[in-house]
Amino acid sequence: MSKICITGGSGFIGSHIVEYFQQMSEDIHCISRAEADIRDVDKLTAAFQGADCIIHNAAMACDWGEYKTFYQNNVYGTINVMKACKANGIQQIIMAGSCSVYGEENNKVIKDENSPLNSHYPYFLDNIFPCAMNFYRDTKKEAVEEAIHFAKSSNMDLTVLNPVWVFGEREFHTGFYEYLKTAKTGIPFIMGSKKNKFHIIYVKDLAKAYYLAYKTDIPGINTFVIGNQEAEYMDNIYALFCEEAGFRKPENISKALIYPIGFLLELLYTLLKTKKPPMLTRGRVNMFYDNIEYSTQKAAELLGFKCEYTLREAISNTVKWYKSEEYL
Repeated sequence: MSKICITGGSGFIGSHIVEYFQQMSEDIHCISRAEADIRDVDKLTAAFQGADCIIHNAAMACDWGEYKTFYQNNVYGTINVMKACKANGIQQIIMAGSCSVYGEENNKVIKDENSPLNSHYPYFLDNIFPCAMNFYRDTKKEAVEEAIHFAKSSNMDLTVLNPVWVFGEREFHTGFYEYLKTAKTGIPFIMGSKKNKFHIIYVKDLAKAYYLAYKTDIPGINTFVIGNQEAEYMDNIYALFCEEAGFRKPENISKALIYPIGFLLELLYTLLKTKKPPMLTRGRVNMFYDNIEYSTQKAAELLGFKCEYTLREAISNTVKWYKSEEYL
C-alpha cells in the first residue's frame, strides 16, 4: 500500500482530506507543524521519508497579516515541500492552489484553467495602501508558479487543485460561519446583492477531488478548478444558510454605503498594526458584490469529478454541525 503524507492535515480542509482517504482505506500520514514546519526543509525531508505521494495543503489562508509571513508560508513553504519531495524521490505531488490565482475581481467571464494567472485585485488606493487579501492571492499564485517550475525541471508529476470558495463542517474563517453568526443577532441589514453569482464547493466534495487526483495520477503538470458544476447567486446561498439555521435573512445593503466604512476600518487597523482584523475591509466588502464564476469541466472530464451533495444537503450538513457543536 502506498504511503501518503499530507501537510496541513489538521486544518479545515486538510482534516476532511484525511478523513476521506481513511474512509477509502488509504495509508495517510498527517504532518503536523510540531513534527515538521513547512518552513524547515530538513524536517520536511525527514518527515517525507518512505512516502509515495505528498498532498501539500498547508498554507497561510486568511485576509490579514504581514506580506512576509504570507510569503514564508505559501511560497517558501511550497518550495521546501518540492525540495523535500525531490530529496526523497517522491514522484507524485498534489498541491492545494486557489481559484484566486486567476483573479477574483468582478467579472462576467467564466474563467478556467487556461485563464491567465492574474491574482492581484486593483483595490482603491492599493498602490499606496496594500490590501492583505492580495497578500494571500499573490503568494498563492507565486507558490503555484514555483511548484510548476520545480516539477518541470525535476521531471515530477504535479497536480494543482484550485478550489473555489470552500464551506462545510469546521469552517470558521472563509465567511459563511461569520455570516450565520451575524444573522443570528437579528441585524436588519447586511452586505450583499441579488445580482452577483459566487462559486462554492462543499468541503467533503473537495476532499473527494483530492482522492480522485491521487487515484488518477495523471503524469506531468496538471491544474484543475474544483467547484460545484455551476456558480449560484450569492443571495440564494446565504438564504439557504439562514433557512437551514432558522434565522431571518437580513436585507442587503448597498455597496456605496458600506464600502467607505470598510476602507476606513482597514486603514485604521493597519495603521495601528493590530493582529486581529477588522470586521470590514475592502476585500471583505467587495467579495459580497463581485460576480465570480469558474468552469469545472476539465475536472469532470479528466478526474471524473462530480459533487455528491446537492447545495441544500451540503448547507444543511454544515448548519447541523455548527448547532451540534454549539457554535450557533
